[in-house]
Amino acid sequence: MGSVTRLIAVFVFATLVAASCSDGGPETSSTGSPALNATTAALLPRSVDELRDIDPATYDELLAQLRGTPVVVNVWASWCIPCQAEAPELAKAARTYGDEVQFVGLDVQDTRSDAAAYIARYGLPFPSLFDPPLAIGTSLGLIGPPGTFFYDRDGTLVDSIRGQLSSTQLAKSIARIRA
Repeated sequence: MGSVTRLIAVFVFATLVAASCSDGGPETSSTGSPALNATTAALLPRSVDELRDIDPATYDELLAQLRGTPVVVNVWASWCIPCQAEAPELAKAARTYGDEVQFVGLDVQDTRSDAAAYIARYGLPFPSLFDPPLAIGTSLGLIGPPGTFFYDRDGTLVDSIRGQLSSTQLAKSIARIRA
């Protein structure tokens, strides 16, 4: 990697980290890198580093807004080793299918600054939501990250993987919700 490329990478990372700093309010600004979104919805962040606060009721509202589009929801945390292992596969899948499948990250049990660094480190192109108490994860039956949930166009939960996701599982589940 050349020095100019390294300088650009450092600048992008610093920008993402700076954008993630907030006063702890309900959401951060959406001035960061645009998210790869397959659709539009009022509750869907438009940048990868927006990290809107979300609770179970709002999560259900978002899923209702996303009906008509297959959805992959990945529950992650920056400190989670299995999450770190699966992040590159999720980023790759989002780049491959992100124009027809909506990928959404759900950051849990974390801080905004650590979450922003994770998003930048793994180059996640999709939006993530912020659920520090794991309220949504708990409502989905998780006791901690990771977990990945696959919804078809009708909003029906078609598949769920509790624990680290393999590339084979990811491909099979995406094929099911795209069918």
